[in-house]
Amino acid sequence: MPLDLSSLEKSIAALRLSTTEGAPLFDELAPGLRETLKAGVIQQFEVAYEQSWKMMKRWLEINIGAETVDGVPRRELFRRAAESRLIDDVERWMSFHRARNETSHTYSSATADEVYRLALQFPTDAERLLTALAARNI
Repeated sequence: MPLDLSSLEKSIAALRLSTTEGAPLFDELAPGLRETLKAGVIQQFEVAYEQSWKMMKRWLEINIGAETVDGVPRRELFRRAAESRLIDDVERWMSFHRARNETSHTYSSATADEVYRLALQFPTDAERLLTALAARNI
């Protein structure tokens, strides 16, 4: 049974839209509005990241076996996804994972800036994952 990739597609599209639509005008905005927009991008990143790793896990459960991914640490899940050619770089995905954890456990301006920077990079990696999942979605 193929995976329904529509929720992943939508979350990536929403993140991509939030990171590109206003980019040329971003620096011209008042500081408070810039912070609000950063918070929106970070929220879109959180959703897209969650959809990405959960879809990755579902694919691995179906195609490799549930016993190989149930209860494994995230690094191991990403390692197995890389072995299955769903993702390219385990460490890069771990940096996205750490950024996602930071947003839910702490808040500081420096943390928000770092997560925002990674959120701007995430759509490319998430789109690669989506392409790999779609190509193997049988």
